[in-house]
Amino acid sequence: MNRKAKSRVIIRPPADDDRKAFIAAVRRSRSLHRNWINPKPTTRAAFDKYFKSGPTGLKYRFVVILRATRELAGVININDVIRGNFQSASVGYYVFQPHAGKGLMREGLLLALKHAFRVLKLHRVEANIQPENQPSIALVKSCGFVREGFSRRMIKVCGRWRDHERWAILAEDFRAGR
Repeated sequence: MNRKAKSRVIIRPPADDDRKAFIAAVRRSRSLHRNWINPKPTTRAAFDKYFKSGPTGLKYRFVVILRATRELAGVININDVIRGNFQSASVGYYVFQPHAGKGLMREGLLLALKHAFRVLKLHRVEANIQPENQPSIALVKSCGFVREGFSRRMIKVCGRWRDHERWAILAEDFRAGR
């Protein structure tokens, strides 16, 4: 995305008003997410727990919103923030149908990385991706992430331990590329 071009999306923390649209988007996107991510909230209580649980300052949740229509396009989470000498976090994300493959999550992820590095003052953000998930790997590559390794049976996804590639971007790499 050109530095001067206005993004087609905005990111912001989820609000209670997002609940109905979010649940509908999760249901609409089940086949897209199958095998890649653990099931997401499909009830009011699950939505509240997903977006409101956990210690403050250790995770930051964002919804990706289409600027033109205010429709939910996806979710980006900055998780497991570690301060002190690490200043690092992991990032997770998923797109909703019918927005997959349109570059919207790239724009959203770049905004989330800008927040991570400029506002949260993180040094490093890591993404752990199943090797077969080529669209997700293409996304992080396009945002400047570098593959750093491979972890066998790293994360339990949909009831099975799955291998993951480790991808990361550093604050200085993000600044240099933007």
